[in-house]
Formats: sequence, C-alpha cells, structure tokens
Amino acid sequence: MSDNEQSGWRDCTIDAAEAREHPETTEAVQAIERLRGSIDNVDTAIVMLLAERFKYTAQIGQWKARAGFAPADNEREHRQIARLRTLAEQAGLDPDIAESYHTFVVSESKTRHERIAARS
Repeated sequence: MSDNEQSGWRDCTIDAAEAREHPETTEAVQAIERLRGSIDNVDTAIVMLLAERFKYTAQIGQWKARAGFAPADNEREHRQIARLRTLAEQAGLDPDIAESYHTFVVSESKTRHERIAARS
C-alpha cells in the first residue's frame, strides 16, 4: 500500500465530519489557515512591491532609450546578484532563490527596455 493510500483522508480537504473523526486535525487545519492568511498577505505585498519596482525600471528604460544605452548593464547585474545573495543568506533564505528572483525581474526589465527603445 502506498503512502497516499495509507493516509487516505489526509490527502484531501478536511471537512467537519473528518475533523470530528480526527480531532487532531482541527488544530492543524486552524494553523494552516492562519499560515495561509500570512502567505496571502506576503504575496499581496510582493505583488505591490513588484509593481513599484517595474514603475522604476520603466523610467530607467526611457532614460536608457533617450541616451542610446543598451538595455543590459552586466556590471550592475553582477553586483546586484552578489548583493541579493548576501541579503538572502542574512535573512536565512536560500541564495539561489534570490538569484532566481533577480534573473526573472532583470529579464523582464530588459524585455521592457527593448520595447521602449524600439518605440523611441
């Protein structure tokens, strides 16, 4: 029998009847709901911060286009990766996650900068 078959009800959403049959789940369900609420709050903040970040990068893209600069700034990217990896380590976050975040936002910023330059 697989772990999934052995756990059975644990692989699904807990309803009231299951909670009564397995009272130990009530505390777990409540804790999970509280933690998910916290995750939702963090996700909201992240999205708002990303929106703010991309407002700034759009302005940078406009300045780069006006000045004839390339969308990429490899020296800055290397400094930022090192900085973010250090911050991640200090915060107890896997530095690879911070680098993945940086890779995503820089790639998206470059794409947007290229579009801005093409329209200029």
